[in-house]
Amino acid sequence: MHGPSLRRQLLQPLFWVWASGMVIAVAGALLLARAAANAAFDRGLQDEASALATKVIWSDRGPLLDLTRQAMELVTWDRADRNAFAMVDVDGNVLAGDGDVPVPPAERRRQSVHQPMVFNADYAHEPVRGVVFSVMSPMLDRMVSIIVVESTRKRSAAMRDIQIGIVLPAVALGAVTFALLAWGIRRGLQPLRDVAADVAARGAQDWRPLPLQQVPAEAVPLIERINTLLDDVQRSMSVQRRFIADAAHQLRTPVAGMRVLLQDLQQELSSATPADGLRGWQPVMAQLLSSNDRMARLIGQLLSLARSETSLAVDAEYQTQDIVPVLREATEPLVLQALRLGRSITLEAPDMPVAARIHPLWFGEVLVNLLDNALRYGGEHITLRVRAADAERPVQVEIEDDGPGVPPELLGKLFEPFWRGERADLRNDGGTGLGLAIAREIVERMGGLLEATTRPQVPGMRFTIALAP
Repeated sequence: MHGPSLRRQLLQPLFWVWASGMVIAVAGALLLARAAANAAFDRGLQDEASALATKVIWSDRGPLLDLTRQAMELVTWDRADRNAFAMVDVDGNVLAGDGDVPVPPAERRRQSVHQPMVFNADYAHEPVRGVVFSVMSPMLDRMVSIIVVESTRKRSAAMRDIQIGIVLPAVALGAVTFALLAWGIRRGLQPLRDVAADVAARGAQDWRPLPLQQVPAEAVPLIERINTLLDDVQRSMSVQRRFIADAAHQLRTPVAGMRVLLQDLQQELSSATPADGLRGWQPVMAQLLSSNDRMARLIGQLLSLARSETSLAVDAEYQTQDIVPVLREATEPLVLQALRLGRSITLEAPDMPVAARIHPLWFGEVLVNLLDNALRYGGEHITLRVRAADAERPVQVEIEDDGPGVPPELLGKLFEPFWRGERADLRNDGGTGLGLAIAREIVERMGGLLEATTRPQVPGMRFTIALAP
């Protein structure tokens, strides 16, 4: 189970920083909009109260408010807000204006002698913002208070407009900034994804060092360590291949010598008379020769596997050519062998050339191994079928027989080296358990795919080779 991606680990803390900053910015914008709108509208109310205070006239009958009707309508008329004013005496009695205007407490009215003071109240079932400004008579024996109120509709709309004007650009700028950060991180990690894509596109035997161009400096030590590991694995695999090839080569000579001796001994036993008492050794000699043949075949296939791993790495030896003649030439000896055994091998191929990119020698080795497997374990009838490439599939070669097949759950083990089925120790079929493993190894090195299908999908057993164009 892998951990979270590096991109996520970088973006997650940045996201929380960005989100926290946005919350703080939005909250600050709301407070700033509220304060700015209140300050502007409160200043207007204070100016209005101060202007009305200048219209107070002190007469023998008491304080009067010298306002014309037009001036009074101008003070109270507003299309968006509900405005009202009043002049009250020290006891709170309304001397002029609207009698329903809310009157602040006496203490607050006395405090507003030097400057207008703001208060909140309700007027006509609606919240209002008001200003009270008290004026003293010239003889300092009387005081009146000018009260101006207005509803909060217009200032709420102004607050909302200011908040939207601040918050929306801030959110948009924050989103763009975060998107740019995400893009920058993605761009910075792109070289690592390119390296991963390069690795995914390589074959199983491609041990070239990974490129370091454009790789971030922080990732260079990791890529260099991977390159060192690839080099170590390549050297280890080369040593193993050389060991297999050398061991197989060294074993061929004593095995060949052993076979010669066994054949000589078998001729001596065949020429012996019954009186010599040596006829009972004939079955033993037959078993020894059979074991020797099997050992020689195993050594030959080990050597073939080692050689194929080396030669198939040379790309220049691949050729795009018609595979049908290669197929006929490689399988002709096995066709004759099948006839001697009373079996049949049928070739089904189109009349036109079927071109594919192959290594001619080792493609023939694949066909021989698969047909040999069909002759050993398949049924009476074997079909070799060639399908040309089309829009939906590449070139395909099928080897199909009508034998018993294998249990479906064992299909995955067919290509394992030395696996010869259940109770292989009780069979004497001459198989080595390497033919199918070698065939798959060669096909995959040629860029193709080898798959097996068994009953009930096919009459017995089918091997399908898909070749690269």
